[in-house]
Amino acid sequence: VQLQASGGGLVQRGRSLRLSCVAPRSIFRALGMGWCRQAPGKQREAVATIQSGGRVDYIDSVKGRFTISRNNAQNTVYLQMNSLEPEDTAVYYCNTDPPRDEYWGQGTQVTVSS
Repeated sequence: VQLQASGGGLVQRGRSLRLSCVAPRSIFRALGMGWCRQAPGKQREAVATIQSGGRVDYIDSVKGRFTISRNNAQNTVYLQMNSLEPEDTAVYYCNTDPPRDEYWGQGTQVTVSS
């Protein structure tokens, strides 16, 4: 099964977007979830993770701007992105934490203009 992210778009610097990803219950309930991104010409990087117990982690560049959350009733993980910067431009993917190859979907494009 591939996990499909949604909610991307083109926004101006300083604006916000919220990404969503619905996962099968068996995956969502058993594993941590995370968001990764891949910018043009760069390697894919983990951005934020959230465990089933609620513990969250972020890379330094998004701390204070991005918030990862999960809705256990709807098997959905979110990434609220505020104060977006052009450096956040990338394709964003959701996956488990740690990520598994079989779950990579197409991702959702986030483009931040200056």
